[in-house]
Amino acid sequence: MKKLTLVLLVLMLSVVTVFAGGGSQRQSSGSGTTLRWAYWGSGDRVTRSQAAIDAYQAATPGIVVNQEVSGSTNDHFTKVSTQIAGGNGPDIILFGGNYGADGVDKGILLPLDQYVGPGKAIDTSTLDPGTIELGTWTDGHVYGISVGTVMAAMAYNKTLLEKYGCALPNTNMSWEEFRAYLVSIKAKLPAGVYPLQDFGVTSSGTTGFGYWTRWNNTPLYDITTDSSPVTPAVAAKFLDLFKDYRDNGLIPPADIAGSYAETGADSSSLVAGKVAIGFLMTSQFAGFQDGTTDELNLIEMPGASTTNKALWPQMSAVYTINKDSKNIDAAVKFINFLINSPDAGRTMATTRGISSSSSYRSGITPNMVSATDKKILAYFDAAAPHSSPETPHLPGDTEFNSTMPLIYQQVAFGRLTTAAAGQQVADLLKQLIAKW
Repeated sequence: MKKLTLVLLVLMLSVVTVFAGGGSQRQSSGSGTTLRWAYWGSGDRVTRSQAAIDAYQAATPGIVVNQEVSGSTNDHFTKVSTQIAGGNGPDIILFGGNYGADGVDKGILLPLDQYVGPGKAIDTSTLDPGTIELGTWTDGHVYGISVGTVMAAMAYNKTLLEKYGCALPNTNMSWEEFRAYLVSIKAKLPAGVYPLQDFGVTSSGTTGFGYWTRWNNTPLYDITTDSSPVTPAVAAKFLDLFKDYRDNGLIPPADIAGSYAETGADSSSLVAGKVAIGFLMTSQFAGFQDGTTDELNLIEMPGASTTNKALWPQMSAVYTINKDSKNIDAAVKFINFLINSPDAGRTMATTRGISSSSSYRSGITPNMVSATDKKILAYFDAAAPHSSPETPHLPGDTEFNSTMPLIYQQVAFGRLTTAAAGQQVADLLKQLIAKW
C-alpha cells in the first residue's frame, strides 16, 4: 500500500512570526519554449499567479507560461486525466492530498531526484526541514515540491453579523459553546440567512468530517493497524450533529445547501451572503475576501483548543512534472522560481499556503502584506498550539471524497437514518482499506 510521506512542518511557528531516475530531457529551455501550468483556483489565485508568470517571463526571455485553471480540485483532476490519456497533458501539474498517490501509481509523474538538492536546479537549501519529505513517495523518490502549508479554519462575515446586532464569535469555542452561539445569532439574522454553512461534508472533499474524527479521537485511518477507528456508531454520531443543526435551522435546508458547490469563492454560500460562518482552508481565504465587499475574519474549528489538538498543518499541494513533458528542463526551472524566488513571494504571497521557503517568504515584506494575509498569519499563530501532525491519508481517499458526500446527502434529504448511513460510512472505509 503506497502513501505519501506526510510530516509535520515543525518550523511553522517560525514562519508565522516573520502551516534515482529522472526521465529523458526531451527539450531544454530556450527560445520558443511554451510551458503549460495546470492548477485549480479562481479569482485572487489566478490574478496573483499571472503576476508571478509575468515576472518570470520578463526575466526569462523565450519562455512563455500558459495557465490552465480549473475551478475545483475535482474539475482539475478530471481534466488533467483526460488530457494525459489523450497524450496532451500539461507540463506542470498541481497535485494535492492523496491525489499524488494516484499520479505516481498511474505513472504520470516524473521523479525529480536528479533536480532536487542544495544548489541544484530546484534549490532546497532555502526550504524548512521536512519539506522534501512531503513530496517523497514510499519508493524513496521525490515526485513533488510542497507549495506551502495550510490549515482548516472557519471564516465569519463580520459586516453581516454587526449589521444585525449579533455578537462576534470567539476565536476558540467548544462544540457546546459553538452551538449556543449559532442559536444566539439565528434569532437575529434575517429569514433566508443561516448561521452556519453545511460543512459536514462538502462536495469537493471531506475535511470537515476528517477534522471531527480527529477531535473525537477516531481518525479516519490508523496506519499501525491498517484499519479505521470509525465505527457505525461514530459515523452516526457525526451525522446526528449536523442533523441537529439542520433540524433547528442552524444550517440551510438540504436543497439550499446543495445548490452551493462550496469548492471556492465563486460557489460559496458564505460569499453569497447565505450564511454567516463558513468552512475553508486558509489558502482560500484571500479569494473569499476578494469575492465580497463585506469584511471576513477567521476563527478556529469548534473544539480545536482541547487537549487532543485536532487541527493539523498540511501541505496545500505539490508542484509536479508530467513525465511525458517535452519541456522538462524549462519546467524544472519554473518550479524553482515558484518555490524560491522573492518575486514569487511578492506576487503570490499566501494564496497557496504558508511557504516553506525562506527566500520566497523574504519577498513578502511587512509593508506589502495585505490585511487579509495578516489575518491568515495571525490565525496560524493562534491555531498552531492546537495542532498536531497530520495522520496518514486513508487509502483510496479520493474515492472516499466522492462517495461520502452521497451518503451524507441521503441523510440531509431524509432518505436515510443516521444509523443506516453510519453503517454505510463504516462499510465504505473498510472496503477502501481492503481494496488499497
